[in-house]
Amino acid sequence: MSRSVVQPNSWVALRLPNDALRVLQVAPNTTISLGKYGSFPSNLLMERPFHLTYEVQEKRPGENFSRLRIVPGAELNADILAETNENEQTDGDAAIVVGEGEQLALVDESGKVVARSNREIIDDSARQTLTADEIEVLKREGASAGKELIAKLMLSHTAIDQKTSYSLAKYKLLKERKFLRRFSVLPLDVVLLGQWLLENRDAWKVLELRPEMMGLLGCWADVHFGGEPAQGVREPHGGRWLAVDDTGGLLVAALAERMGLLHHEPGEQAASPGPGEEEEESRPAAEAAAGQNGANGGPEQQQEPPSSPQAQRTSKKRPRCRDFDDHFALTNTITLIHSNSQPNLSVLRYFDYDAGDPNPTYPYHPLFTNLLPISWLQLVDPAQDVVCSEKPADATPEELASWKPNRRGNYHRKRRRWARTNEVIENTRAGGFSGLAVASTMDPVSVLREALPLLAGGAPIAIYSPTIEPLEQLVDCFSIGRRAAWVSSLPAEAEGKTQAELDRWRGTREFPINPTLVLGAAVQSSRARRWQVLPGRTHPFMTGRGGAEGFLFTGWRAIPAQGRVSARGKFQKKRGEAA
Repeated sequence: MSRSVVQPNSWVALRLPNDALRVLQVAPNTTISLGKYGSFPSNLLMERPFHLTYEVQEKRPGENFSRLRIVPGAELNADILAETNENEQTDGDAAIVVGEGEQLALVDESGKVVARSNREIIDDSARQTLTADEIEVLKREGASAGKELIAKLMLSHTAIDQKTSYSLAKYKLLKERKFLRRFSVLPLDVVLLGQWLLENRDAWKVLELRPEMMGLLGCWADVHFGGEPAQGVREPHGGRWLAVDDTGGLLVAALAERMGLLHHEPGEQAASPGPGEEEEESRPAAEAAAGQNGANGGPEQQQEPPSSPQAQRTSKKRPRCRDFDDHFALTNTITLIHSNSQPNLSVLRYFDYDAGDPNPTYPYHPLFTNLLPISWLQLVDPAQDVVCSEKPADATPEELASWKPNRRGNYHRKRRRWARTNEVIENTRAGGFSGLAVASTMDPVSVLREALPLLAGGAPIAIYSPTIEPLEQLVDCFSIGRRAAWVSSLPAEAEGKTQAELDRWRGTREFPINPTLVLGAAVQSSRARRWQVLPGRTHPFMTGRGGAEGFLFTGWRAIPAQGRVSARGKFQKKRGEAA
């Protein structure tokens, strides 16, 4: 899917004049409503570039819909261009004209007025001659999508000449946000989606994870593209990250965006099949007749004749593969540990990925082969999991041919589900992950007990929490004092254990977790504030959205040295010492 133009059924973000966001799906032949800013057909946005500003026009005679006008850049920046031209034409040292009876706030040595005083409070409702009824009439008449209405409001203001340049710009901006019927179309990314979820949806569902905290999580976990798989290597290698996500998939989306897995790229549709998706060269005739057609096991889709180019573009057969073949990528993967039978990844639907569909159509979304879900039960004790404990029995080709299509489909689905689950479990328990990113309500100590042994040496750790108390307790577990007490004298429960057993040690009250497994443990927080920028006034907003501040735990996986540690090297003797 191209990210340069608006595609049908794609999700986009609309930026309204009041800086509010509206996330919606551009479905064909529907009407998009923007509330008080008007409505228009969705087809007017399709196949048009992003980052354009549109203006909702009035309905033409005989039409029951509103058209859109692309606002040029010169019109959007008219005020800035006019101010620049005025500054170029006039002398920079010219004095400001002072009104009769006006008080001065700042005068330089030569007596020129530098700034007016705004001590006098101007009552906008009293100075505005247009009544509310007249404004409503102008709104119903259209008034050129709000521009004429704003101009009449400013001309009807009896005290417009008493406003400073700052107050005048603020007054005009306020009226534009209220009456101007414009919006900008932006491609939906993780930052815009996170902002929209915080401001317009239930923020607690995403743990009030703000965009700057998402950026810190990805940076401290060192999430990046993990590289292409090596030729001839069948074991997991390269960039592989562990994730624990209780934000509905927002953290996974942020990690996938950094790894290049969040969107379909135009060249991916013609890409070669992934691991385990190769065409089978030979198959028994009875198995082929049984409808064992690739990853879904259902009946094969009917295709139009090859001579039809439309059929070649829209109807593609999925490559056939055996049930027990490899289904997931070997590198550049995200292994998601979740608490339920299925992971909650509802946020990923905004990026055209359906986590509840085990058999999507080909070509696959990158997350289908690079996102590996595993439950805590499957990670800790796979034998207790129902899916892992019972391997589906094998059936002969003759038995498959005698079954009905529904029974054959269920048979192949169960076998593939078992194969996929065991593949994820084996790759996860083998360890060697490049980093860990966590945004969860679980106790971080319990998370690290199971996740730390799976990380490679020096792997970064980043854990987000809305409150600071759980992270402070976690930092205390890896403090210098606890580490020194552990090294000087092991607790009785840990004596005689190997290093592998100490990595998975369940802990005591004094040592909740092995304190030598993490170095550089620290807690930090960051909050980006919005700034107001107007002529002569630049300052951060003093008020903003409340909620959790958000804190981040960072550290690095350490592998304790085995045996006695001694210093080696060449040392020079001090002067005066005997040889």
